[in-house]
Amino acid sequence: SRAISPETQILAALGFYTSGSFQTRMGDAIGISQASMSRCVANVTEALVERASQFIHFPADESSMQALKDEFYELAGMPGVIGVVDCIHVAIKAPNAEDLSYVNRKGLHSLNCLMVCDIRGALMTVETNWPGSLQDYAVLQQSSLSSQFEAGMHKDSWLLGDSSFFLRTWLMTPLHIPETPVEYRYNMAHSATHSVIEKTFRTLCSRFRCLDGSKGALQYSPEKSSHIILACCVLHNISLEHGMDVWSSPVTGPMEQPPEEEYEHMESLDLEADRIRQELMLTHFS
Repeated sequence: SRAISPETQILAALGFYTSGSFQTRMGDAIGISQASMSRCVANVTEALVERASQFIHFPADESSMQALKDEFYELAGMPGVIGVVDCIHVAIKAPNAEDLSYVNRKGLHSLNCLMVCDIRGALMTVETNWPGSLQDYAVLQQSSLSSQFEAGMHKDSWLLGDSSFFLRTWLMTPLHIPETPVEYRYNMAHSATHSVIEKTFRTLCSRFRCLDGSKGALQYSPEKSSHIILACCVLHNISLEHGMDVWSSPVTGPMEQPPEEEYEHMESLDLEADRIRQELMLTHFS
């Protein structure tokens, strides 16, 4: 019953995040029991979650926001972009209450996590608490991220989202059926820019195997699983701050996308958003 040093606790937690399993040999290698491993993961996760806002946030000053726009513009010619947004499902065990709200469209229990990243793959928004049954557009609609943008916090800027979201004045989506050269050029630039977050998701799951489902679902309640995902996102950003390039991890295979027909209902009814997208295409892609 002697205290486990902070260094050992951190090593134990990193062992779990990166391998995704409480294998006895991992505890043996560090010299602690499996029960102690579990406590270490809980302690380190709590410490990281408490500090999440220090590491995951949008830039506070105007010059940094402009730098974001410039970097995204240089990538594929898409102006005004301050981040790309998407959702990723992380498998969890069935909650004790067998809550059907966590059952996703594949019939598996999951959390649907909303994230926004910059061009380097650094995360600027992470919301990990949404039940897997919620579709991406519903997650965004109910998110604090949406509230911020609807309140006009980032004027004259927008996020890029794929066709699983509704077009908004602050969220540019691709055209479902491009018909003109201008629309094709816009869609190509949109796709090239949005691919940054797909790459980020692959890297997250490659670095933190507890998220990729290969070792099975996270064996925790939705709330604890949500905290573990957020802790991995904090570590992801910390590693970037310390020069561990996000793209240096081995990443394989494309991110799975929902079948195309699931997108057909996503065309926007927001006339102002549609006007902004048309103006954007005419100004920059004609």
